[in-house]
Amino acid sequence: MPRGTHACGYGFFRQKRIRFRRAGHTIAPCPLPQPRHNDRETGLDTSRNTPPLCDHRVLVANRGEIAMRIIRACRKLGVSFTAIHTAEDAASDHVRLAREEGDAQGLFRVSSYHDANELMAVADEAGCTAVHPGYGFFAEDFRFARRVTKRDRKMIFIGPSWKIIRELGDKINTKRLARSLGVPTVPGSDRPIYDEMEAERIAKSVFEFQEQQGVKRPLVLVKASAGGGGMGIEEVYDPDQFRSVYRRIRSYALRQFKDEGVLIEQRITDFNHLEVQVVSDRTGTAPVHFGTRNCSIQSTGRQKRVEVAPGFAPAEIQYTFDADKVLRDIVDYSLTMARKVGYDNVGTWEWIVTRQGDPFLMEVNTRIQVENGVSARIAKVKGQGGIDLLAEQIRIGLGEPLGYTQDDISFEGLGIEYRIIAEDPDNSFTPWAGRIERFQWQDQPWLTMLTHVPQAEPYEIPTEFDPNLALAIIWGKDLAEARARGLEFLRSFRLEGHNGAGEELKSNVQFLAAQTERILRF
Repeated sequence: MPRGTHACGYGFFRQKRIRFRRAGHTIAPCPLPQPRHNDRETGLDTSRNTPPLCDHRVLVANRGEIAMRIIRACRKLGVSFTAIHTAEDAASDHVRLAREEGDAQGLFRVSSYHDANELMAVADEAGCTAVHPGYGFFAEDFRFARRVTKRDRKMIFIGPSWKIIRELGDKINTKRLARSLGVPTVPGSDRPIYDEMEAERIAKSVFEFQEQQGVKRPLVLVKASAGGGGMGIEEVYDPDQFRSVYRRIRSYALRQFKDEGVLIEQRITDFNHLEVQVVSDRTGTAPVHFGTRNCSIQSTGRQKRVEVAPGFAPAEIQYTFDADKVLRDIVDYSLTMARKVGYDNVGTWEWIVTRQGDPFLMEVNTRIQVENGVSARIAKVKGQGGIDLLAEQIRIGLGEPLGYTQDDISFEGLGIEYRIIAEDPDNSFTPWAGRIERFQWQDQPWLTMLTHVPQAEPYEIPTEFDPNLALAIIWGKDLAEARARGLEFLRSFRLEGHNGAGEELKSNVQFLAAQTERILRF
């Protein structure tokens, strides 16, 4: 649908309390209003009762498979939506779905997903009451979240409050908060260091800690505190070399960032990457968890490629530490922090666990994760499966109470999520651009496929975005069955195409198959 409004204008439909719906769609009935919780800087109006969910319209401020999942979650809840797309994404299935499932305000074309002004204009034109950022783009931008909730025509930001995004998005602040609560973090400084003698004392303690842990080759990371993207970082193996490296990084930081502050941390090289999925309503008082995930199989650029829930499988793999205890500990630590800050939506606490079983908090992602579906796949609430964390995020984001406690959540089986990507694993995972001519798989009761790639027609992969094509979620009663099913899926999956030079499509399917045996192992 071209950008624009229905001829009668959105205001007409608001006044008449009418919603455009396509014939044949079943809409959930409007529930009775529930008392509002305190808005906690989310855009919720606390002066009156919470409107029914079907009084809301959500701007889906994203693309691809996550946009499709948000649209489906809105439909499940009876919430109206407005999706967006760029010219490059016109062939994406999220556009088709929005046309099929939406109303007269269901789809707008934009010039960029990165243009906040344009997104706000679409939201106003469509009459949106809330914005769902998905992941990436504006999902962890506290300034965007603040703008959504503080503008003259306030809307709800479906995510944590902007203050929480700001607080936990600052990695130094998060580390300091964690330490104040007794949550283990990577050994080293929790603030920028400007004094050389203090820096040397910290580096010495980090070297000694590693020696006590039996690390054969201790390593200290020295990095500019104001840097990012890998800039201003050096590794130190020899304590006698620390001072010269510190001075070099400090000088670089002053030149590049106008701030000579330096961070000193242990460089951990042999670890598993784990996550804890946290969910909390707007009260922020009773967060729950939906288990753990293991995201250790990654590309050379530390980009996740396989996610597994739960994070370890001690019943099938022998670890050198008490894996059950580690999983319990990182869950408890994560919930402790969530309660302390009053976390009020969906979020992920990311951890590294060493070969010795020592967990260290890395960061908090204040958004829905790509891999949320694999956690939902093994979870039940009050004995019922089919959990949709996107729907939960929207529901509580719009002010509804969570409605269950940790005791109501149970887990069954093991889930594996494969990220199917057009890339060349043999060439540093370089993204592949071209035309997909065949994209097929065999439906199975244990398989969930999440994709924006059309199956009925060829698809040109946009070069402007992440080349992630699909998420394949496999369920098994245990690790052995899930792995076997995962390999069965990968062997039968068909992904074919060519680029402009006639070369065959490159993908990571064989890489995923080769890595499947490594799942949950060190």
